[in-house]
Amino acid sequence: MILSLYAAIMRLFHTFVPTLLWQRAARGKEDPQRLNERLGVTTTARPDGSLIWFHGVSVGESVSALPVINQLLNDHPGLRILITTATTTSAEILSKRLPEGVIHQYAPVDTPQAVEAFLNHWRPDLAVYIESDIWPNQLIALDKRGTPRLLISARITERTYKGWQAIKGPMSRLLKGFKLVLPQDHESEARLKNMGVTVGPIGNLKTIGDALPDDIAARETLEAQIKGRTVILAASTHPTEENYIASALEGTLRETGALLIVVPRHPVRAESIRLDLEALGFKIAQRSKERGPGLDSLTEATHIYLADTLGELGVFFRLADMVIMAGSFSEKIGGHNPLEAARLGKAVITGRDLYNWDSVYAPMFDAGAAFKATDRETLTFYVQSVLATPGAMLDANRSALALAQREAGTLSLVMAHLAPFIPEGQNPGAIDAA
Repeated sequence: MILSLYAAIMRLFHTFVPTLLWQRAARGKEDPQRLNERLGVTTTARPDGSLIWFHGVSVGESVSALPVINQLLNDHPGLRILITTATTTSAEILSKRLPEGVIHQYAPVDTPQAVEAFLNHWRPDLAVYIESDIWPNQLIALDKRGTPRLLISARITERTYKGWQAIKGPMSRLLKGFKLVLPQDHESEARLKNMGVTVGPIGNLKTIGDALPDDIAARETLEAQIKGRTVILAASTHPTEENYIASALEGTLRETGALLIVVPRHPVRAESIRLDLEALGFKIAQRSKERGPGLDSLTEATHIYLADTLGELGVFFRLADMVIMAGSFSEKIGGHNPLEAARLGKAVITGRDLYNWDSVYAPMFDAGAAFKATDRETLTFYVQSVLATPGAMLDANRSALALAQREAGTLSLVMAHLAPFIPEGQNPGAIDAA
């Protein structure tokens, strides 16, 4: 009854979706050139052959699926892969990192009309959901078509779990429809089991992946501009975090000559970030507006370099002497992936808001590869301590790299459990996913 009522409401809601999408596009939250994709309509042809559909709502989920996608294409060259996301930032990141031939589309809104249009066009042979962005009408439509669906790296937060209790019966039936569920952590495992779901072993996609790509020419140009200064990287910052970090480091930057590189999670915010930091008295250079000495170029007088570009985080990790992992100093973000830094041999300093990444950070804290700054004063203390004891930071960096390398087995585990569901057939030696 509840699911039928939801479907009926969403069918009526479909009439208003185009207007709402245009309103979101005006605020920069949708791509105005690709709004039809959110309605399940596309001009991109479906390729011939078996097609697997991956879905992850945003950057973290979709990027975490890339190692799996790469391995599938390596093991099954005839496969076709479609990946959907719901954010413009994820689309831009994936445009630079998807393997050749992999198709990106924006995910359809969960109205029956949009879902049917999407599935009628793409006709996936298998649907693989990443983490927790699962929608009733999508799942029901897949089941009606007999399309198997999997949930891997499933992350079920306490808030999500409590919300499910109000509709436990319908949610339990939807979750039990997944042919394979691999939880991301022990907490998610327990919550899924309490919903009556049979789960496989823990397989956290966030712990696997290659080092972020480098751009040697760009890095060497920056090294020449930096001229041997200590580099502190604030990676993937969100609103309020730039001011928070810069003010905590103000004395350090002015007294030591260190350079703070700020990489905002959403570069569209660059102008407001720049104005805020300039109001604090810092001299700023902005990567997207480098126009010569004295204007926006990085010089010895620059306190903060605003790296307002996408796809270059790997360059800045390699340049950094220390890394501050943002998304953790403001509320309701939940942190970002510290293993992106660890894979390049960099320990991290982080804030206290880490609920999306607790299971990844825990062993890093234990190994001395990450340090939690619970307030502004502690952040200042950690940065100054690192500058005063570079040998200790080198030890932390080595611990971070060793921990990142220990996670390599996760990909093999995930691939072994996916194998029986691959449309081309089972691999020799594949385990029984039941």
